[in-house]
Amino acid sequence: MSPDQKVLLEFCAPPSGVLVVNDRVSIHSEQFRRVVLVHGVIVAHYDQNDHDAEEYAMLTLLNSGYAEAEEIASSFNCSSRSIRRYSERFASGGLPALGRGKGRLSKGEQKKPDERDQTILRMKERGFSNRGIAQRLGLAENSVRKRLRRLGWEPQPNACLPFSEKTDPSVRLDMADLSQAVVDPPGNAVPESAAASEQNGASFTVNPLDRSLDRLLAAMGQLEDATPMFARTENLPGAGVLLAIPALIESGLLSVARKIYGSLGPAFYGLRTTLVTSVLLALLRIPRPETLKEYSPGDLGRIIGLDRIPEVKTLRRKLGQFSAMKKSRELGLEMARLRIAERGRTLGFLYIDGHVREYQGKRIIAKAYITRKRIAAPGTMDYLINDQKDDPLFVVTAEAKN
Repeated sequence: MSPDQKVLLEFCAPPSGVLVVNDRVSIHSEQFRRVVLVHGVIVAHYDQNDHDAEEYAMLTLLNSGYAEAEEIASSFNCSSRSIRRYSERFASGGLPALGRGKGRLSKGEQKKPDERDQTILRMKERGFSNRGIAQRLGLAENSVRKRLRRLGWEPQPNACLPFSEKTDPSVRLDMADLSQAVVDPPGNAVPESAAASEQNGASFTVNPLDRSLDRLLAAMGQLEDATPMFARTENLPGAGVLLAIPALIESGLLSVARKIYGSLGPAFYGLRTTLVTSVLLALLRIPRPETLKEYSPGDLGRIIGLDRIPEVKTLRRKLGQFSAMKKSRELGLEMARLRIAERGRTLGFLYIDGHVREYQGKRIIAKAYITRKRIAAPGTMDYLINDQKDDPLFVVTAEAKN
């Protein structure tokens, strides 16, 4: 900058006793007291002679991602190696291990992983990502990654495929034999006409949490839908929606959909899985596929009997296949015929209930009163037809008016 150029903004030096670590963290010292602030919020305050509290404050800034190790070392007059040593001590022995002399802990002083490490391991085994664990525990993603590396966590190895080139020749299966085994499982005489319909029920997977073999078979075109397999687990969020499975089967939706749509082709997430997933997500109050990003794919996958729930783009593609077939009207009529055949006596009286569906498109249509928002906005009318027992029969959507 030339000497003639004027300075537009002059930054004032921090007041006495204030040390700025970065744009988020500052340290205020007065006599023997020290306060650490993050965005103006106090996160630690201690006496300057309390080395335990000072080391814990440094670890809090590091693990929460508020400051880098070099910034903390420069502000607290120590080295990055010391901060790394504090972190190892705290991870091994907790707060009692801080504030001691130099050197590492002896083998007799080392303890088992603390409660936070055990929580990270449990969440990782349940399928949480490093970012998801960091958000839930208030840590930095890099800190979670370092802890997992120190604890020796490793992902589950991929399933050994029976037709790999490294497999023992005595137990190796030929590709044609494997394809035939999928279509016609050994020990079960399946008629030729029923082989196609039973194809999506075959599975050679042993571990319910690792469906690598089924995914490979689907990619080879030998599997239309993965078979649900449930693993033993505890405290699974949302598992109560499985109580709706008997009612879903009794409704006849899966059999009618199979009759109308046939098959979605070779896929790991087939027709049945897509329909069951959509119904269970609605019961879990997950209104649209994009909302799946806020949930653990492993936990939702266990609910539907798979290793993970379909990704957002996968579920949208499957729903797009249904839409492209343009058979929703046929599905509704067939479901109505099924209900009439089963409950013909309850159709003497019908209950009709109207609901306004808000319109979000670009066309200009007539307005309707939106009860939820208490305003008049563009919308269409849905008429829900129920029988005497108030069970749904079918839905009629009125034409949009200009």
